[in-house]
Amino acid sequence: FARMFVQVCLYFYCKCLWRCLKFVVRKLTGQCELQRICYNTKPGAARTMKIEASLKGSKSKRLQTSVSVHPDAIEKTIDDIMELKRINPDINPQLGVSLQACLLQIVGYRNLIAEVEKLRREMYDSENPQHEEMLLKLWKCLKPNSPLKARISKQWCEIGFQGDDPKTDFRGMGLLGLYNLVYFAEWDTEIAQQVLSDSLQPKYREVTKKEPSQFSKAEWEKKKLDKAIGYSFAIVGINITDLAYNLLVSGALKTHFYNVAPEAPTLTHFQQTFCYLMHEFHKFWIEEDPLDIMEFNRVREKFHKRLLKQLQNPEMALCPHFAASESLINM
Repeated sequence: FARMFVQVCLYFYCKCLWRCLKFVVRKLTGQCELQRICYNTKPGAARTMKIEASLKGSKSKRLQTSVSVHPDAIEKTIDDIMELKRINPDINPQLGVSLQACLLQIVGYRNLIAEVEKLRREMYDSENPQHEEMLLKLWKCLKPNSPLKARISKQWCEIGFQGDDPKTDFRGMGLLGLYNLVYFAEWDTEIAQQVLSDSLQPKYREVTKKEPSQFSKAEWEKKKLDKAIGYSFAIVGINITDLAYNLLVSGALKTHFYNVAPEAPTLTHFQQTFCYLMHEFHKFWIEEDPLDIMEFNRVREKFHKRLLKQLQNPEMALCPHFAASESLINM
């Protein structure tokens, strides 16, 4: 109880101290916090995240709610902010432009989460012609020279589904998983086909002299055999969709999207980021050299932590120009 009481007192002390400090700085500089951020911080995640924190932390309800307005109301919201902060737009024309760009990104990110969540909650329906058309498009993009003999077929295992009807594999991520896979296969067809092929092909592995002595005979026989790179393409794609979804919802992808989307990030930005994550995970899996698919969760978690560390850098853009094909070809 004593510790809690001290923490509460410290919180209110720091909050009051911070407000007093902001008041003093404004009197000295003649600029409010929003002005200082826009004038002293370059465009991108660093500026937008500071603006977002400033608005959310304001004592004014009008400023707090400005981060969740409808996109069509952003211009009026900027006028309200300028009026509330007693800023003359004629003297500070660039401020309104900068604030508008930041609010477009902030509001767009919130709307993107809602759009992605809607797709995730919509389950695959085999009675829906549009869903079926997308699923067949996925096959045609990945296996253009191998016609699908039947809708229910063991052939689906060739592109990494678990059974003869892929609809059961989409339960965790709903249509979002299918949307992402189709986008990757259609937008970056050559690379998607290459990743699929790699995941099925045997991999040569050099053996050191010391290695055989480190395993039992049974383990060694299992390890020394030629093995596939080791994962099911479609299932991993759905899993990477889950990873991208969690990065989005947690706010970790704000750094990336605020740096690559000049205005509101869209579903296309999210899908292009998924493409990037797919080929980066593919490279990471090869580098980790796991024994078999049973190590998938370990490798995925390590990959996730590396992404989180990268996204802590306010200047980070995972794929600045979304050149997924180029980066994989040159790997």
